[in-house]
Amino acid sequence: MRAVRLGLKLGCKTHRARCYVIAKPRSILTQYKDVTARHEWSLVFARCSSLASTQNSNGYSSQSPTIYALSTASGRAAIAIVRCSGNLCLEIYQALCPGAPPLKPRRAALRTLLDPTCGGGKDTEVIDSQALLLYFPSPNTTTGEDVLEIHIHGGPAIIKALLRAIPKCVPLSQSHIRYAEPGEFTRRAFYNNRLDLTQVEALGDILSAETEQHRRLAVSGMSNTLNQRYRKWRTQLLCARGELEALIDFAEDQHFDESAEDFVRSISKQIRTLVSQINKTTANAAKGELLRHGIKIALLGAPNAGKSSLLNRIVGREAAIVSSEAGTTRDVIEVNVDIGGFFCKFKDLAGIRSSATDNSTIGEIEQEGINRAKAHAREADIVIALIPFGQDQKSDDNTGLAFDLEILDFVKQELQEQKRVVFAMSKSDLANQSAGELVEPAKLYLQNTLGVAVNMIPISCLGDGDDTAQSEIDSRGIQGLLDHLTREISELTAAEQIEETSSANQSIDASLGTTQRQQELLKQCAAALQEFLQIIHPNELAGTTDTDEIDVVLAAEKLRVAADCLAKITGQGESGDVEEVLGVVFEKFCVGK
Repeated sequence: MRAVRLGLKLGCKTHRARCYVIAKPRSILTQYKDVTARHEWSLVFARCSSLASTQNSNGYSSQSPTIYALSTASGRAAIAIVRCSGNLCLEIYQALCPGAPPLKPRRAALRTLLDPTCGGGKDTEVIDSQALLLYFPSPNTTTGEDVLEIHIHGGPAIIKALLRAIPKCVPLSQSHIRYAEPGEFTRRAFYNNRLDLTQVEALGDILSAETEQHRRLAVSGMSNTLNQRYRKWRTQLLCARGELEALIDFAEDQHFDESAEDFVRSISKQIRTLVSQINKTTANAAKGELLRHGIKIALLGAPNAGKSSLLNRIVGREAAIVSSEAGTTRDVIEVNVDIGGFFCKFKDLAGIRSSATDNSTIGEIEQEGINRAKAHAREADIVIALIPFGQDQKSDDNTGLAFDLEILDFVKQELQEQKRVVFAMSKSDLANQSAGELVEPAKLYLQNTLGVAVNMIPISCLGDGDDTAQSEIDSRGIQGLLDHLTREISELTAAEQIEETSSANQSIDASLGTTQRQQELLKQCAAALQEFLQIIHPNELAGTTDTDEIDVVLAAEKLRVAADCLAKITGQGESGDVEEVLGVVFEKFCVGK
């Protein structure tokens, strides 16, 4: 701690000397405002130096090899794009287009590409007679380096010929032009400060997005909102740490308006607010994981309740075997579906029943299927409970529905654990009266049995399995069920507002893009801040605060640990930490990105 305080003192000699001639006492937060500001700027300059040394150690400088790669999908296509990045981009252009006019920055030019090894004579081989080239000079490019984009016809032979020719564009310097590694263009953009680490991770999300909601999630992560928020939080921690250390260094020399107790209380209030915001961010991050990896929806019901038929109607194909014989499904069938722009994982489960329902014995295989069905239903985010209608069903509630007590008991437990459950009245086409007339009695029965109000959606899966006409789906209530599911999923994945002063939806939704790596660091940050509060308020439960018993040195260390966690999120950590993270992030990137 002596070294830390000495650093503050050395950085603030002039300011401290000026404090002795101030006659009127002032608040420590005001008097030493520029102490923490100067300390923060010194850390910023140190981080820039560290980043510069990282760039040098990785070789991303004017001496770095120029890289190239096919940026479009391999195979036959109308157009293919080969991208080059590095200080030899113009040399590559001059070798491929000898004697052609210089390229104007950011202006497309039509050129004929020639084999650079033929010397430009009459017998020179033409690679592509109609290529479009664009040159982007550094530093305002995607990578921060000179970038050359070559748009050619997408025939496999033309692509191979160009990729063979590029390394030969600079004589005796083939080691300075090489094919790019996976994610190397983005890696250079990071080291050249064109992207921060949160944006790099969001870019990976953009490349893997398959649904509309996943796309929106990934795009919001590229807005730099998360990075700005993390930097703001880190600045608050550094300022709080500097103010706490200023109290140690200068409290004996000066008289302040604020008492030590009031000062500590002010800092702890800021930290409590920050902990609350971090916890909300991690909660939103869990919702973002649902958008990335899919919302798990379990189809629960008795044997022959119509679960497999409903699954087939939703996906529009024969995903599960449908038979009038009960117990056809013995294991879990999982199908991925896009519902309202949300990535959903539907699970068709084995039928659940009790032996008392029809006085038949449950065999060992059937019992295993029931156990697996319950386990998957517990893991699901949403459960669709199918209650079949049938005139031959025994019903004492005048609803005509077959309510299995085993299923109702299970659903009741799930509702008590705040699980989202949607009830669907299947086989509604068998009812003599309209399905709508059966809904209210069924809802009343379920409310009395479960103790909570529920919805009931009548559906019918009657018809061919491949009949997916919109009119047919609408008339059978399937679309109503899907619309209800979309609303449930929207509520399930809705982001909680992080800051009360925030009014932009972009800022609120950005926390959904928090990755698993960021979540872990945020949890570590929150844990360190909780330890800080325990140190600052050891007697909080007793209602007293004795500053003489506070270990300020240890408290300041907890703030440093928390600030370091936030620095690692944005890629401002130690170079070794950054390299380890980048290795994990970029291993999922394709070559050419």
